[in-house]
Amino acid sequence: MARIIALVLPLGLDTFAIAAALGITRLSGSQRVRFSLLFAAFEGGMPVIGLLIGAGLGQAIGGWSEYLAIAALAGVGAYMLFGRDEDEERVRKLAAARGPAVIGLGLTVSLDELAIGFSLGLLNVPIIPAILLIAAQAFIVSQVGFALGGKVGEATREGAERLAGAVLLVIAGALLVARILAAR
Repeated sequence: MARIIALVLPLGLDTFAIAAALGITRLSGSQRVRFSLLFAAFEGGMPVIGLLIGAGLGQAIGGWSEYLAIAALAGVGAYMLFGRDEDEERVRKLAAARGPAVIGLGLTVSLDELAIGFSLGLLNVPIIPAILLIAAQAFIVSQVGFALGGKVGEATREGAERLAGAVLLVIAGALLVARILAAR
């Protein structure tokens, strides 16, 4: 359970960053609920796909699966920490999206959850608790982000996303050290 929580919490920081940016646009109450449900659905659903791929691949490659999971976590963390900030453009499109465009944007918002799900699958983490926690955090954190969006600055939003990346890198490092020590 500690692994699940450690991997879910950084996702909340990323969700907060996007929701806070959307919050600046002064969404209505119904828009807030709609976007929170969208985030919860996609951020809870994408890890299922990643988990299934990761679990299957984990069985195929055996003991190397943990190293692959660690590399995937480190990759997502590095991207979040050092990647280009495209949130402004994503947020502008998301706020104006209707119909099928919302689905496409929901997918782009939740790609890091796909990678996390892949890592969870490789680490043999139970799927139901992981998905429930990811979806719940997405809904709750997005509501907080919408409410605080106009009150927190761009630096705070970017800092939250970078902190999420740093936390994932630390988790990947800790998992690597634990794996190496267990192999001795």
